[in-house]
Amino acid sequence: MKIIILGAGQVGSSVAESLISEENDVTVVDQNERLLIDLQNRLDLRVVAGNAAHPSILAQAGAEDADLLVAVTQSDQTNLVACKVAASLFNIPSRIARLRSRDFLEAPRLLARENFAVDFALCPEQIVTDYIVRLVQFPEALQVLDFVDGRVSLVAVRALREGLTVGKPIKTLRAHLPLDVDARIVAIFRNGKAIAPTGEAQILPGDEVFVLAAAEHIRPVMREIRRMMKPVRRVMIAGGGNIGYRVAAALEGDYEVKVIENQPSQAAFIADRLKDTLVLEGSCTDEELLEQENIGEMDLFLALTNDDENNIMAATLARRMGCTRVVALINRRAYVDMAQGGPVDICLSPAYVSIGALLARIRRGDVAAVHSLRRGAAEALDMVAHGDTGNSRVVGRRIRDIKWPEGVTVAALVRDLDAVASLEVRDDGTVDRRLGRVEIAHGDSVIQSGDHVILFCVKKKLVKKVEQLFQVGFHFL
Repeated sequence: MKIIILGAGQVGSSVAESLISEENDVTVVDQNERLLIDLQNRLDLRVVAGNAAHPSILAQAGAEDADLLVAVTQSDQTNLVACKVAASLFNIPSRIARLRSRDFLEAPRLLARENFAVDFALCPEQIVTDYIVRLVQFPEALQVLDFVDGRVSLVAVRALREGLTVGKPIKTLRAHLPLDVDARIVAIFRNGKAIAPTGEAQILPGDEVFVLAAAEHIRPVMREIRRMMKPVRRVMIAGGGNIGYRVAAALEGDYEVKVIENQPSQAAFIADRLKDTLVLEGSCTDEELLEQENIGEMDLFLALTNDDENNIMAATLARRMGCTRVVALINRRAYVDMAQGGPVDICLSPAYVSIGALLARIRRGDVAAVHSLRRGAAEALDMVAHGDTGNSRVVGRRIRDIKWPEGVTVAALVRDLDAVASLEVRDDGTVDRRLGRVEIAHGDSVIQSGDHVILFCVKKKLVKKVEQLFQVGFHFL
């Protein structure tokens, strides 16, 4: 595909890196020539310096025969205008825009073909917010990811010595679970290296383990790998900006939330809108302020400012002062590798958290969802199977009989999405209707047309081979 990316920031450069690895023809546009030079030194792509919304600049970038425009600059207005120009003047078939303002996101008519012509609107801040909320719900986890509208959960945890299955073959996991609960360990990473999750492989203390199960079964499965932490009740957030404010708004009411914001105007703004949240004006690295606000009694500290160094310092300080668990939002990859697992429990990269939603729109074939894992090194995919035994390499075949690339694990199948699989009455009296049947994948499982197939790829370069397997064509007859 010929793809034009507008914006060479964290999101744009991460998207470019992913697409280049899949042999796409990529051109990046930005006004910052230094960013473009750095990007061109690292990746095999073209760059154009200039205003991304100007028709002449888009023409220089090759808009006349481009297949896709990805507008991810810092400006909503630039992204919207660029999409309109791309559709009206160059007839680029697909257009994706990054939008931060709720005003645009909540007005879908503005994004229609006759207006700004945006096929898909991406809001990284909201994606990161949803991701953080899931981590609050699962404090033991390093990552929590959902597939098929929340029917399946993939959780990464650090194995602890006291886990019931730690030090034993993976195949013993099933014996510890209730009869109606099934799960699949899809990957093990030990000292940064992937360990094939065969039945004989053992989980050792310190291993990073990716386990998948139906959403309602994930907690009992996690208990087998590590002890469960007490539920989070008290949360302190450093930074009341775009993400910090969204996270506080999502948590307040269910959790006791405090926000520390350094800018007086922003502190006043969020204090006026967050009725159940205590907003404090001050520095998140102020040791005296943290002590006054009982940081040692907090269950979770979230460092969500726009400054990587401040986030690392604040999270480190919170941990030293007794906070149970600390998370930091970090953009620079070198800082993530340095801080995670040391002073910081979890380092979140906004670009890698949000890139999955974008890649699912870009990828060829029936890719329903993509999650970038281990800071972009691995990926989990939700592929929809189509066709029949005559024109598909996977439909109608047992999983053990399909020639999967080495490093790919088939984790689960979700089928019958129109049928009610179960009903559960919540504490408030409402009923949770679960649609679709989740089947943990085993060698004898047969893939049917329409199935959502959840796969784990230990290396990103395997994704293209998986997509080729799921392509439908008459030449397979």
